Amino acid sequence: MIIYFSATGNSQYVAERIAQATNDRTVSITSCMKNRQFQFEIYEDEFLGIISPTYSWGLPEIVKEFLQKLNLNTKPSYIWFIATYGTTTGQTGYFANQILQKHNFSISAYFSVKMPDTWTPTFNLSNKERIQKINAKAELQIDTIIDKIKNHTAGDYMQRKVPIPIAKLFYNTEYDTMRKTNHFHVEDTCIGCGLCAKKCPISAIDIVKQKPTWNKEQCVMCLSCLHHCPKFAIQYENKTKKHGQYVHSPLSIKSS
Repeated sequence: MIIYFSATGNSQYVAERIAQATNDRTVSITSCMKNRQFQFEIYEDEFLGIISPTYSWGLPEIVKEFLQKLNLNTKPSYIWFIATYGTTTGQTGYFANQILQKHNFSISAYFSVKMPDTWTPTFNLSNKERIQKINAKAELQIDTIIDKIKNHTAGDYMQRKVPIPIAKLFYNTEYDTMRKTNHFHVEDTCIGCGLCAKKCPISAIDIVKQKPTWNKEQCVMCLSCLHHCPKFAIQYENKTKKHGQYVHSPLSIKSS
């Protein structure tokens, strides 16, 4: 079983690629959280894979909450974790393992896949050729991971980590501030389609008078609403307008 969280498609694509190669099943954390599904049956000889993007050098809040509530009927013999990331994986694997250890589970293998960083308040996604090159290189990384998973390889293969104390400090001081929904505003180009509300993993958006309104003080801050908006009408402060939008599409991948 491969459990994943994905807002713009990066981690979902990695999950589906691995599932296809290993004849495994995928489970969306977003769907599980909305349906309050936390109990799963692990079949005989089935492994557990977890795939998460890196947020503020740690886990998205929705991933953390899901792992805390996860209930398995038996202990998997092999657990692997993949962090998708843009610049650094921080300590996502460490944070995930800390939670799983409370269930008496331990991660056997840690991996990472570099993909376009969708945090557009900082990172510019307007260069589509550059995005294609990043995703093309990601294919090779995924292929390597698939081989290791098939061979039940254990070990830490995660790239671009930062020291644990620094990751903890940054995550604990920055992520909560970044998650405040008052950072968002909606431009007049909004057509009231409601796609943002549909794509929000924690249902933090209501459509009021044909405009999105945030009903929570904090969200996951995955920027799914911003990236899926057909009119690019949702912005995070004044930092995202020039940085473009991104949704992963296998059709955009070119061979390197």
